[in-house]
Amino acid sequence: MIWEVFRQEQRGKYHTHCGNVHAPDKEMALMFAQIQHGRRRPTHSLWVTPREEIGEVDAEETSFGGTTDKSYRWAMTFNTDEDFAAEIAASQREQEAAERERAERGDDAEGGGGNAEGGAEEGESA
Repeated sequence: MIWEVFRQEQRGKYHTHCGNVHAPDKEMALMFAQIQHGRRRPTHSLWVTPREEIGEVDAEETSFGGTTDKSYRWAMTFNTDEDFAAEIAASQREQEAAERERAERGDDAEGGGGNAEGGAEEGESA
């Protein structure tokens, strides 16, 4: 029986196919894999599986990638006329003015302590 061997060089790395061994059972296949493939190069672990248990799908049997429509990833359908640009610029100016005002009052970066006027909440002492 033929057993395919996959070797992992370092912990966390991928197992890669490194060859095969001929053995009558799993225990012998593991032992032969250690001798033939585990000693030649640095090895963290080995996987051994019967050849007939491995399946393959190649490019002739199915198409891989490249055919999926991914146009949804592009923002092509959003309205982006001049009105939106002006609105964004106005909002930016408003935010900058609010930051300057907070800095002049001495409020912290989160918008000051307390209510919208920067004072203490109702029922609290200042």
